[in-house]
Amino acid sequence: MAIATETQTQDKNSSEVSALEKRRWILNDFDIGKALGRGKFGHVYLAREKKSNHIVALKVLFKSQLQQSQVEHQLRREVEIQSHLRHPNILRLYGYFYDQKRVYLILEYAPKGELYKELQKCKYFSERRAATYVASLARALIYCHGKHVIHRDIKPENLLIGAQGELKIADFGWSVHTFNRRRTMCGTLDYLPPEMVESVEHDASVDIWSLGILCYEFLYGVPPFEAKEHSDTYRRIIQVDLKFPPKPIVSSAAKDLISQMLVKDSSQRLPLHKLLEHAWIVQNAEPSGVYRG
Repeated sequence: MAIATETQTQDKNSSEVSALEKRRWILNDFDIGKALGRGKFGHVYLAREKKSNHIVALKVLFKSQLQQSQVEHQLRREVEIQSHLRHPNILRLYGYFYDQKRVYLILEYAPKGELYKELQKCKYFSERRAATYVASLARALIYCHGKHVIHRDIKPENLLIGAQGELKIADFGWSVHTFNRRRTMCGTLDYLPPEMVESVEHDASVDIWSLGILCYEFLYGVPPFEAKEHSDTYRRIIQVDLKFPPKPIVSSAAKDLISQMLVKDSSQRLPLHKLLEHAWIVQNAEPSGVYRG
């Protein structure tokens, strides 16, 4: 029996993927498997497209709940943005379909699951692992910003781990396609930059701030401005009240990188291409972008 070469396998996969993107779908095109998770507006299931046998994640959203929360416009924007993005660290959205009660999104399946659960299990990550993830996300965000897409909600809950251990940005619910500055407050409080907290204009550099928060949380297990009361979190963000606890032990190079990203004046934050040249990233991040443990 002939053994398929890696190239043949990749060609087969890419032809399956392009087949997935070109068709008009109905639910009967898929075998539905186990539930992978539940979201605010529905559930995500493992599914197999019958014709190609391609494994996908099927996100099932209830129209009534979308309408009740007035997020149909947001969903349309999310689908429009994510379906056009092609990057190894961004989850693919192959297509969508709907019936009377539900909307279905056909998504790339990330077998290693949610980063958030992994972080909870480990409490915090090694510097090698954190740097590999931060560098991967920086590359994905450079790609997004090049396409005038600001993500605006980078946090562990919106990241998945692919088959090889690579990180994938999975949720584009708060992202915008923009050529100018925005004023909308969105995202998650612990990750919000000062300009969003103060409701002043913001631009793509909000993603640099969020990546700095994420880097801190990877290394310390908690976000830097967390407080018991929302009002205290707001205050700490606006003042950039950044403290590095003595435990776990984190290198001064990592702290330096975080300090250069968490800067109140958004124009002074470390640009993402400079982040990739920072000594801590260069010394710790796996060049492949894949953390293997």
